[in-house]
Amino acid sequence: MRIGIDLGGTKIEAITLDDNGDELMRQRVETPVGDYQGTVTAIYNLVNHMQASLDGVAGDEVASIGIGTPGSLSPTTGLLRNSNSVCMIGKPVKQDLEKLFNREIRMTNDANCFALSEATDGAAKGAEVVFGVIIGTGTGAGVVINGKVLNGANSIAGEWGHNPLPWPTGNELPGPECYCGKQGCIETFLSGPGLSADYLAATGKQKTAIEIACSPDQDAQAEACLQRYEDRMARGLAHIINVIDPDVIVLGGGMSNVSRLYTNVPKLWKKYVFSDVVNTRLVAPMYGDSSGVRGAAWLWD
Repeated sequence: MRIGIDLGGTKIEAITLDDNGDELMRQRVETPVGDYQGTVTAIYNLVNHMQASLDGVAGDEVASIGIGTPGSLSPTTGLLRNSNSVCMIGKPVKQDLEKLFNREIRMTNDANCFALSEATDGAAKGAEVVFGVIIGTGTGAGVVINGKVLNGANSIAGEWGHNPLPWPTGNELPGPECYCGKQGCIETFLSGPGLSADYLAATGKQKTAIEIACSPDQDAQAEACLQRYEDRMARGLAHIINVIDPDVIVLGGGMSNVSRLYTNVPKLWKKYVFSDVVNTRLVAPMYGDSSGVRGAAWLWD
């Protein structure tokens, strides 16, 4: 039995999977926003509730615990860093939970969990190298090789969104400011807010990313905005193909619901990839918003 936890800014979701990946139980609670100790306690209580509910099914078996978090654990200090849940930054989340549970847990970035879920039994099942991208409010990614998450020496493998947009045009330089302190990061162009900002700059009008994606037939500026977005995504993903040559790239997050991306972006990335053929597939996720919590459970596979 595996328990997976997806720690989000507004909710904490838990799932239990059996050895076949079948879902046995799912539950979610609100995240105690701004309260570190309250968040740790909420995770502890949620896991204990799920374990107690499983006792009748699993007997004395103790379920493994995997947790997906925003941000990542520092390989030097073990403390959480780069989290959009500010109260968690610099805190020994993993150590504190292991003390409470009195056993080892596994914890990694939520984008890694997304990629692992889709590589294990999702849209990229059976692929050797998988790059999983979450494009929503921000832009993150994870790398899975032969069914295992690639963390890297600095625990930042897959931090695609905080690299500069490749092959920038003159009007894309120096690029929008990013919260990381730099300009022109891929995230500032490809996140949902990045798409909205591009439309605002071109038209002086405000639309959400979803409104832009749903209105190109009625709005020529929205169509132009989406075409710019597709070319930028093609450039960004071509860099990934040139470096790790994945079999499959899976899109997640809100922008993964824009169906035209799966047709248009692979057509565009051909001119940026350093190869005469591009066999990499761009696919939609099988589990959608559930991929993160399922991937957390699969950390113990």
